[in-house]
Amino acid sequence: MSTTPSSAGDRLVQVGAIVFFVGALATLVTVAPLFLGTDPFPPIAYGVCMLMGVGFLIAGAGVVRSAWANSPKRAAGS
Repeated sequence: MSTTPSSAGDRLVQVGAIVFFVGALATLVTVAPLFLGTDPFPPIAYGVCMLMGVGFLIAGAGVVRSAWANSPKRAAGS
């Protein structure tokens, strides 16, 4: 069992990963009709695919927040 405290951006990274994988799954589902020869999905389905980029940005913000909170200058000041 780990006793390390969670970092400031850990929750953002977790949420960003979940949002990213939802967007990735939506991308796979949206692209499937192109290979199967069926009718494409409505345009809103392509909008859901944008969650991939949003999740990436959320996770990136979590990494930056963790790095900023654990920087040596901030640690020395507290």
